[in-house]
Amino acid sequence: MAFDNYQGRKFIDGSITNVNDNLTVEQALQININRKPFSITMRTPGNDEELIRGLLYSEDIYRSSVNLNIELAENKEKSTTEANIEIDESLLKSGYLNSRSFLSAASCGICGKTELDDIDTSCKVDDKNQLSLTKLLKMFDVMKAAQHTFHKSGGSHAAAAFTNNGELLSIREDIGRHNAVDKVIGHLINKNSLKSAKCLTVSGRISYEIISKAFAAKIPILAAVSAPSTLSVDFAKELGITLLGFCRENKATCYSHPNRILSK
Repeated sequence: MAFDNYQGRKFIDGSITNVNDNLTVEQALQININRKPFSITMRTPGNDEELIRGLLYSEDIYRSSVNLNIELAENKEKSTTEANIEIDESLLKSGYLNSRSFLSAASCGICGKTELDDIDTSCKVDDKNQLSLTKLLKMFDVMKAAQHTFHKSGGSHAAAAFTNNGELLSIREDIGRHNAVDKVIGHLINKNSLKSAKCLTVSGRISYEIISKAFAAKIPILAAVSAPSTLSVDFAKELGITLLGFCRENKATCYSHPNRILSK
């Protein structure tokens, strides 16, 4: 279940009322690779296989087209889920060899990376397709309508991938913005449609890490409801990604590579 019901007391203008609120579930996912602990990430349970697949892809750990056998086991005493994955060591890429044994918190930005140079900027996203602002803003309407966990709890983020024609390819929710993105990427990889994704929308702000994931997936347009950080704009310019923020109320602000956006 993506949300659970909690009791609380609401204080309004000197009065007190008891309320029952739906809150977004946050639990730990322990990822083990070849019987060794790799990472712990805090996430909303659900679509865990896609989350792992997307995480391993975007962190340059495993990018083979061969699907992974992911065994999930619940540890009810610790309220955690353990994921065990066997991967041929010859297929493990530099992201694993340079692993930082991270604790990936739900709201992290750079998420433990020690060097910004960890991202290879030598292969920019080179996509000539253009997208109208009208279609872009409609994508946010589609994403918002499908945010079922958010409608119940008000405490989850969403990410969604679309084709250049505005067709929805995938939408996923999670308490963490970057987890939602990883779930979308993993879903697209599993159904062999990652190359069709031309725009990624997210419900919150844009950090450096979201840029790095869009770049890894080679998605040329990234758009958010809220603001981008300075570092995310700098890297979007460097990596060839069209970055838009404040996509709401029939408006949007483009901070990099605006040539892909048509005003109508």
